[in-house]
Amino acid sequence: MTLDGTNTYVIAAPGSGAAVIVDPGPDDPLHRQRVEEVLACRDLACELVVVTHHHHDHTEAARAWADRFACPVAAPSPRNIDDRVRPVADGDRLVIGELTLEAVATPGHCSDHSAYRLPDGSLLVGDHILGRGTAVVAFPDGDLVAYLASLRKVLDLGPDTLHPGHGPEMAEDPAAVVRYYVEHRAFREHQILGILAEGVSRPADMVRRIYADVDPALWSPAEWSTRAALAKLVADGRVAAAGDGFRLTV
Repeated sequence: MTLDGTNTYVIAAPGSGAAVIVDPGPDDPLHRQRVEEVLACRDLACELVVVTHHHHDHTEAARAWADRFACPVAAPSPRNIDDRVRPVADGDRLVIGELTLEAVATPGHCSDHSAYRLPDGSLLVGDHILGRGTAVVAFPDGDLVAYLASLRKVLDLGPDTLHPGHGPEMAEDPAAVVRYYVEHRAFREHQILGILAEGVSRPADMVRRIYADVDPALWSPAEWSTRAALAKLVADGRVAAAGDGFRLTV
C-alpha cells in the first residue's frame, strides 16, 4: 500500500537556515539519519515537523523526531501523535523563517487529511493523490463525497507540481492526474452499479469481481473504497442497504 515507502520532504527557503520536515513516516533510525544528513549538508535546522494525516506510515516518527530536533509538531489532528500537536486547519499558514506553507484541507482519504501549498505553487498532497495508481478511501473514516470535493478543490488551485506521500512527483500535467482520479471514481461507481444489477450484493464479492487482476493482499483496502462508493450511492438515493449487502433502488 505504501509503494516505495513514505516520502519525507525537507523544505526550506534558500539561505534561511530553517527547515520544515513533512511526513517523517515510520520511526526508522536509518531514515532519520538520512534526513539529518540532508539537514547538515545544507546547514539547516529543523524547526517544525508537519504531517498530512494520522495514518501510522506518516505519523509514527513525528513525536520522536520533534523531540530530537526540539521543535513542535503541526498536524490536522493529534491522532497517533499526542495532545501537544499544533492543530492545522484549512487556510492556516505555517511560517518558518522565510518559508510559508499554506494548509489545504483535503479530507476523503481519511477525515483529517491536509495538503500543504508551497510558495512556488506546488502542492504536497499526502495520500490524497499518489504518484502511481490511485488512493484508497479508507471507509468508514474516509468519505468518497468529501474525497471528490477535495479533488475538485485541488483542481481549482491549479498546482504546478504534485508531491505525493507515496510514489514519484507529478509535474508534467498535474491537472490531468486529478481529472483522471475523478473519472476513475466515476468508473468504479459504474462498475458497482452494474454488479448490483447482476444480483451481487455483498461488498467483498464485488471486490473479487472488480479487482480480480489485483493482488488479493490488497482486496481489504479495496473493500474500504468499495464501501465508501456504496455509501455515496446510498446518499445519492441510487442504492439501499439490504441485510448484509446492498441493492439498487431503481
